[in-house]
Amino acid sequence: MPQHSRISTTFRRTIAVGALAVAASGLLVGCGSDDSTATSNPSTSATTTAAASSSAESSASAAPSASASASAPVTSPGEAATAPPEQPEEVPGDFPGPSEVPVSAEGQKFLDALKAKGIEPAADGTMAVSTADFICQAKAEGKSDAEAMVFVTAMVGTEASAAGQELTQEQATANAQTYMDVAHATYCK
Repeated sequence: MPQHSRISTTFRRTIAVGALAVAASGLLVGCGSDDSTATSNPSTSATTTAAASSSAESSASAAPSASASASAPVTSPGEAATAPPEQPEEVPGDFPGPSEVPVSAEGQKFLDALKAKGIEPAADGTMAVSTADFICQAKAEGKSDAEAMVFVTAMVGTEASAAGQELTQEQATANAQTYMDVAHATYCK
């Protein structure tokens, strides 16, 4: 996969995840209070009465499908009629695809150089290689290192967070500078 395509895909995914997070936050803020205009709780007696009369009508009918629906459990008003099964189904091992993406030879050189500088990339290194792709793309587009550094610092912080590490702003900035230096020296061509 060409570097430009990989950067575009990674950048689009990052933007999509960010937009989804903002939308979810807005939804949660809108649903944040327990205040409503309804002043009473729904009664289960009407539901029970309706279910009982429906069961009586169904049992009077001789149709097999009617008896099958009469044996369905009655749910409480707060429970969905199509509640998920109590035991979740097992997810196939190959869902949604391969869990590891192979790293190219150039990517491996970049990862090795980072390790030599004391930075241990998260997981299989794909996040670090994506950051290097971004650095090279920014350079190819003529962006200054200062412009790219803002995003690289954020990417380094995200990667550290994914690895379970906490970085100070100074550490994130220093690591981002190392990423920039190593990418320019070993990865960008």
